[in-house]
Amino acid sequence: MSASFETRIDRKFAALKKEGRAAFISFLTAGDPDLDTSLKIIKGLPDAGADIIEIGIPFSDPMADGPAIQASSGRALSRGQTLSKTLGMVADFRIGDDITPIVLMGYYNPIYKYGVEKFLVDAKKAGVDGLIIVDLPPEEENELCMPALRAGINFIYLTAPTTTDARLGRVLEHASGFVYYVSITGITGTRSANVDDVAKAVARIRKQTDLPVAVGFGINTAQAVKEIAGVADAAVVGSALVNTLQAGLDGGGNATPTLVEDVLSFASELASGVRK
Repeated sequence: MSASFETRIDRKFAALKKEGRAAFISFLTAGDPDLDTSLKIIKGLPDAGADIIEIGIPFSDPMADGPAIQASSGRALSRGQTLSKTLGMVADFRIGDDITPIVLMGYYNPIYKYGVEKFLVDAKKAGVDGLIIVDLPPEEENELCMPALRAGINFIYLTAPTTTDARLGRVLEHASGFVYYVSITGITGTRSANVDDVAKAVARIRKQTDLPVAVGFGINTAQAVKEIAGVADAAVVGSALVNTLQAGLDGGGNATPTLVEDVLSFASELASGVRK
């Protein structure tokens, strides 16, 4: 399905298609290790080569996240990160960048507690382009997917190696922005993606949709980004970036002086995989 509106996501993929390359999508958790450091990193990601930025909404009981991203959520929550502060980060980012697409990724509980209608109004005002809500399947589309589309925000669904053709059709019915293919079965940051398997899966998805296909989970090096970029429309890296951030913390969990630079340098290295 193509949404009846255009977002920064749509414009970004259209521009990259003209360039003849795939997108590099970075993921980091909002407020990790603290709000100010997190915002500095996110503001630096476009210059480091991130075409689209996924920002994780911290949540205490994640389903799909591996140890690295679970720990990042824990750090953010311990420093007082909230959904309201996360939207504030997006608004701050937009002051200096009105082009780079921002996608919020997380779980439904924080949004439900915030209030769906209020969340969508505030998210749109802040400059959010898309949502990936891991625990809302198509059967629950009236909870958030359809209201998001009416608000002019893309709703991005996950597909997996276990998704059948029939199920894929249902998933794609109201998907917009792009399709997120989870390249491995299991949680984030635990295994590497197999490019041959990914190529077959992407081809199968493309038979049913014109939406760009982004591949995430199991991508952790510039070489892996390059391989995925050869068969898909985008490569998503999360856990490897979060691990780099974690390596830059001192014994008290605070950012060391080089943390921001180290994370952005690694992001730049990963981004080279879609540009070579």
